[in-house]
Amino acid sequence: MISSYLQSRLAVRVACVIVAGVITFAADATNAQAPAAQKPATQDPKASPATETPKAPATLPSARSILDRHIAAIGGKDAVLSHSSTRATGTFSVASAGMNGSLEVIAAKPDKSMVKIAIPGVGEILEGYDGKSGWTLSPMTGPMLLDGKQLEEKRYDADFFSELHDDSRYASMTTVEKSDFEGRPCYKVKLVRKNGGEDFEFYDVETGLKAGRIATRETPMGTITGTSVESDYKKFGNLLQPTTVKNTMMGMQQLITIASIEYDTVPPAAFEPPAEIKALIK
Repeated sequence: MISSYLQSRLAVRVACVIVAGVITFAADATNAQAPAAQKPATQDPKASPATETPKAPATLPSARSILDRHIAAIGGKDAVLSHSSTRATGTFSVASAGMNGSLEVIAAKPDKSMVKIAIPGVGEILEGYDGKSGWTLSPMTGPMLLDGKQLEEKRYDADFFSELHDDSRYASMTTVEKSDFEGRPCYKVKLVRKNGGEDFEFYDVETGLKAGRIATRETPMGTITGTSVESDYKKFGNLLQPTTVKNTMMGMQQLITIASIEYDTVPPAAFEPPAEIKALIK
């Protein structure tokens, strides 16, 4: 659904939804460059505190029970499965770069997705996956097809029902600890993906709702790790959805504010790649 989509692709979605063109533009606008010493593409994941996985004490709830509590809190599994598509609209901004724009995110089962970001003075930035091909198109980078690890991760993240965290998608799920995340007591859950790599998700101890995520994804700029924070849950139809998502990566914070979400109105043609991308698909 939209919440998982905004985290997976826009967070580090770092997301795989924030395209390299947006990051490049923001970096140019602030004269900021990623420090060479960080080298996120070659950093040893074992050296990062985010990937340290102490054994969960027996007193902690299981990862599966934490995930199921979140699903129940947003409306339940049946409510999630009752929809075939979603469309969310809102705004996107990078305050440090003075960059603001409009945002539209659409998704459909089983695994189609598209993001449109329109920035005044820059143009429209698109990123999509039509169930087979993944691609990006922006005024800064031109048309680009995803391949290799990027395409594999895009396909994985495009799962329309990823919010359910089906066991078949993971090699393991572990409750790491109870810790503070953005000022809230949360359970930290480690999710090892069957396609390789791992994500960490945080769930509010009091409400059960997902509070955020730390995830690593391949991008045209290399391997990037980002943190997303979800808040301001509101009910749209039969589901609660976060309406504020803060993504931090490469020392830059992106703010997404969702104004509306509608279900089951997206036509299949909406995911058709633009002509510039079709010309690249063989």
